[in-house]
Amino acid sequence: MPLAQRIKIVVIGASWGGIEAATQVFSKLPSNLPVPVVLVQHQRVAVENRLANLFRSRTSLKVVAPDHGEVLEKGHLYVAPPGYHTLVDDGGRLVLSMHWPVHYCRPAVDELFYSAARLYGAGTLAIVLTGANDDGAEGLRYVAMRGGITVVQDPRDAEAPLMPEAAIAAGGAQHVLPLAGIAEFICDHVFGLQES
Repeated sequence: MPLAQRIKIVVIGASWGGIEAATQVFSKLPSNLPVPVVLVQHQRVAVENRLANLFRSRTSLKVVAPDHGEVLEKGHLYVAPPGYHTLVDDGGRLVLSMHWPVHYCRPAVDELFYSAARLYGAGTLAIVLTGANDDGAEGLRYVAMRGGITVVQDPRDAEAPLMPEAAIAAGGAQHVLPLAGIAEFICDHVFGLQES
């Protein structure tokens, strides 16, 4: 089965330097992307999801600051709200949780990756971008174990290389790419051979 046919969701994790890195990726994704994209970016707790507002002017995807139970839709970018783990449930909805921080973070990249891989398995495309801790490393390895596709930003062009390096060291990185090539990689794997 061609790779592109099986991708059902793109999940992305980032920390230090992630806003700029994610902007570079999202600015190159077209509005007709045939899958949903979910981003966990480490951020301070705030009343509103300011990142969602920021990304609205930087991508042609429809940007959503999700509510609990939000149904995932193709061509939409869901930005995890500050202070809540953002998970995918069995019904293809986003669940917001205030469970304990993971790696001192809430939202945590690992939590998103675990939940997406449990539901979508080989249909998961998971990406770790720049960051200054090891969140996402074990989640990425789990995505790979479940048959999904995994990508790590090349630490050499990451503003904070620790997060990509940790993901590589954990053994879950199938592809290590420069930031400039990640959007093209996403498009190559979700377009052209989607199930009708």
